Amino acid sequence: MNKTAVKTGHPKGLYFLFFTEMWERFSYYGMRAIFILFMTKVLLMKDADASEIYGSYTGLVYLTPLLGGYLCDKYLGNRRSIIIGGLLMAIGQFFMFFSASVGANGGVSLMWMGLTAIIIGNGFFKPNISTMVGQLYPANDRRIDSAFTIFYMGINLGAFFSPLVCGSMDFKWGFLAAGIGMLIGLVAFVLGQKKYLISEEGKEIGLVVKKLDVKSIAMIIGSIGIIFFMLNFKQMFKSDVDIISYFIYGAMIAMPILIFSDKSLTKIETQRITVIFLLAFFVIFFWGAFEQAGASLTLFADRQTERTIFGWEMPASYFQSVNPLAVISLAPIMTIIWGFLYARKLEPSSPKKMAIGLGLVALGYVVIAIAVKGLGLGEKVSMWWLIGLYVIHTIGELCLSPIGLSMVSKLAPLRLSSLMMGTWFLANAAANKFAGTLSALIPGGEDGTGGATSFLGFQITNLYEFFILFIIMSGTAAAILFILSSWLEKRMHNDHIEGQTE
Repeated sequence: MNKTAVKTGHPKGLYFLFFTEMWERFSYYGMRAIFILFMTKVLLMKDADASEIYGSYTGLVYLTPLLGGYLCDKYLGNRRSIIIGGLLMAIGQFFMFFSASVGANGGVSLMWMGLTAIIIGNGFFKPNISTMVGQLYPANDRRIDSAFTIFYMGINLGAFFSPLVCGSMDFKWGFLAAGIGMLIGLVAFVLGQKKYLISEEGKEIGLVVKKLDVKSIAMIIGSIGIIFFMLNFKQMFKSDVDIISYFIYGAMIAMPILIFSDKSLTKIETQRITVIFLLAFFVIFFWGAFEQAGASLTLFADRQTERTIFGWEMPASYFQSVNPLAVISLAPIMTIIWGFLYARKLEPSSPKKMAIGLGLVALGYVVIAIAVKGLGLGEKVSMWWLIGLYVIHTIGELCLSPIGLSMVSKLAPLRLSSLMMGTWFLANAAANKFAGTLSALIPGGEDGTGGATSFLGFQITNLYEFFILFIIMSGTAAAILFILSSWLEKRMHNDHIEGQTE
């Protein structure tokens, strides 16, 4: 009788993690919604420079989970990692508040300090809270898929409210609100962890593994110094060299070498990890296009989208709430669709779902490309074109992102679970850095006098050509992944997963 109850419901710990993650995402997405506008309007940066900084920041946010995952597995455990991470992120948001208060004179240095704290804090927080969702359930439990979808809705609930709150006020108060949101989530986690973080077998999860040694403390301090140095590099040395790109893309090459050198991996484990790495590569193209939301598409919303409703001009940052609202609305429908197809043995595999996601991101850019074709620099398009793009992208995201998190949780060996989750976020790091580089290609500036740009020989002289680049890139990646999907399915060994006993 107990077993039926266990298999149909979800543990309370899932909703506890949902609440904590919701406030952390409120903090992150509230800041992200106003970040590029803050740089161009308050710190008076050029579009291209602001885009590159945006890409470096969001890229490093997804790179530091490698450090956080490693330290969690070896020493800290999930709980302590989450507390350290949440505290650092709150401090970072308060630095952003001071940066906005000071403005162009002195605000840039405070911004670097704020970004460094948020980046390192996110590294401790992000992989560990995701890993704990999987730990609440028995091995190979089919409910893990729906648990991650529910968890993903928590992320999006926070992401929905935050642009509406943080974008509706002066930049400095927006950053302050983001910091307060992070503190709410942190306090709730500290107070409720003992009560709710228990697996269905009755074991406490996420406890400290062993005491932190001097070497690891030095690693944390060194990482803070390195990230602060990298963010400041161009300014300090008056250099055009983007060392963050080398760092992130270098890590993408180094991680497979590091993990595959582990002699304890069995043949099946090696093949499953290979699937994770290959899918992570395709994810770069998805997020590189999708993450224009916080960069070029925010600039487009601010300058070339008609935002007036009954005489009130909607802030450009409000468009950032379309995606999470669509996730909250559509996630349950997608879960029903996957369940319906599963019951009839028609559900697409994880690689096929991801290929569909890539195809949908290309379709979203087809919509916006139609809207801007022939558009003059001073002209604006209806907001419904941009809303349409975000809704289509959301359906693509639901095909790819929660599926990816769940897949890593199921395919990664337990002893490497946090590190592999960190590796999955590494693909997001490369994608976000790539997104910043692509955003810098947007033609025209605040005054519409920006010149033409080019990417791999492809000339971009207007918005239509800019959006065509994303159609070609994500559409080609979707086609290749779809062709490879059957080969990848064999290496996932799902039959072996189903046949395992506890």
